[in-house]
Amino acid sequence: MTGAQPGRGSGQQPSGPPDDAAYDLIALGRLGVDLYPLRTGVPLAEVDTFGKFLGGSPANVAVAAARLGRRTALVSRTGDDPFGDYLRAELERFGVDARWVAPVPDLPTPLTFCEIFPPDDFPLHFYRRPQAPDLRITADSLDLDAIGAARVLWTTGTGLSAEPSRAATLAALAHRRRTAHTVLDLDWRPMLWDEAERPRARAHYADALALATVAVGNLAECEQATGHRAPDAAADALLAAGVTLAVVKQGPDGVLAAHRDGTRVTVPPVPVEVVNGLGAGDAFGGALCHGLLDGRPLEWTVRYANAAGALVAGRLACSSAMPRADEIDALLGGAR
Repeated sequence: MTGAQPGRGSGQQPSGPPDDAAYDLIALGRLGVDLYPLRTGVPLAEVDTFGKFLGGSPANVAVAAARLGRRTALVSRTGDDPFGDYLRAELERFGVDARWVAPVPDLPTPLTFCEIFPPDDFPLHFYRRPQAPDLRITADSLDLDAIGAARVLWTTGTGLSAEPSRAATLAALAHRRRTAHTVLDLDWRPMLWDEAERPRARAHYADALALATVAVGNLAECEQATGHRAPDAAADALLAAGVTLAVVKQGPDGVLAAHRDGTRVTVPPVPVEVVNGLGAGDAFGGALCHGLLDGRPLEWTVRYANAAGALVAGRLACSSAMPRADEIDALLGGAR
């Protein structure tokens, strides 16, 4: 496994507020073990060596923000097994508070395998049956005081895919009372929804968007949530659904960010030789939260998040590849 980098990227807990202070970010949802081939361009059937990494989009977002010096925590579940022990230890090593990551006795910790065919083909194979432990989070298990006090809450569309996770996600969003910054990462992964639930997905997204202040998604995710794929139309639909800020990721065409106050910016991507694009969106999310927490202008925030995503796209792993602030600054300086 790739080792942690020194400085802010080390496994040590970053300095920050005392334990009873509000978190900068609390993320809610998916957590598992990523098993990535250590050779690229090889079909999974032919791979003989893998690297083991902490995975799951909300977990990676929390790690990304922690790498930037933010005080973060994750609310999730694992199996009561050695992989679950590994994930809780990794979260703490990365500086993410794991106090709300509990084992579920009757379910295994999820595993995710990927195939790596740069620059744009990264098939995922999820092992989350009979049900992923992170979908067992219940509304009555949430620390709503901490969730309400956090400066950012990060939730995902996968959290809406099944009960009791759906009710827990909506309860966390509702408790915030549209406090900035309350984020819904659209995170549309149809293979993680039961077939019977997929036709109702848009209605569940609508319920969550009405409670969120920030929505983040790529074109396919925006289309699933709103019925619109064209970037400006998708952003307009997300704003109409209730959010204050809509962030529409367009791959090689960059990112569109639209604010309810009328501000609208499109930022081009940062060129990079792609190794593994799977963690780029999570790095983008952690850096987006960092910019929002700093009160930076919207264009600055999106450029910063783009650079964080580009750095991770040029690396093999997700969680352990999340960049430090000096790396992002260096890349932006070179791009300018």
